[in-house]
Amino acid sequence: MPTRSRSLLAGLGLALLTAGLLTACATPAGGGTTPTPAATGKDDDSSNEQEVGAAWLDGGRMVGIVTQGSSTCIPVAEEATYENGVMKVTLVDAEGDEACTADLVPRVTLVGTPDGVDPAKGVEIEVTGDGWHGDTDLEGVEGLKTGGETDYLPSAGWTDVDGQFVILSWGSSSCAPTIENTEPTSATEVTVTFVTPPADQVCTMDMAPRGVVTAVNGLEDEDADTFAILTGGEFDNIRIPIYPN
Repeated sequence: MPTRSRSLLAGLGLALLTAGLLTACATPAGGGTTPTPAATGKDDDSSNEQEVGAAWLDGGRMVGIVTQGSSTCIPVAEEATYENGVMKVTLVDAEGDEACTADLVPRVTLVGTPDGVDPAKGVEIEVTGDGWHGDTDLEGVEGLKTGGETDYLPSAGWTDVDGQFVILSWGSSSCAPTIENTEPTSATEVTVTFVTPPADQVCTMDMAPRGVVTAVNGLEDEDADTFAILTGGEFDNIRIPIYPN
């Protein structure tokens, strides 16, 4: 083959190879291009909205924030503020090296009600996590208020999910109570039975707030004043109102 022909073929091959490399760099596997937040008009936070719930607890001094995730890795509240009529809560992963279970369940993070919030009037709540956000509303409940010392007694409050409520109790942080069963036992009463812990269970001697989420079906009138009957475990038929929402 003449030298000039070989040179032309070599040049053409190099051009095709270069074009192929440029195309491969510009197009991700699977074809098409990956849209950027600017192209879609959405940022990472808006594309990761999650459902959250909330319930009044401890006479209005505390709010239970309900999120979905691993039952063994419950997030903690880093900050709770109140500004321009909105309560803002930032959740972070709890410190520790334990592995998280792969289940997806409702779990509760306890947050002190910030100054400025009036539980009798209600509040809008915005929750921010690691790359996600959500919001919910808490209706006002007459008689609830912030401030003052807790009485360290159990309390409970409905979320905005049908049949779902949060229970707050006080005791050892290492021996939180576990619910065995929840069922309606009258038109206005829900019995919550807790698991009896083993006799040789060792618990820390602190006095900490512990929150659990449960749900009930079959109440005749969910809008009526409802009471929870706590029994089993460390509870001896304790009757407490479930704050409305």
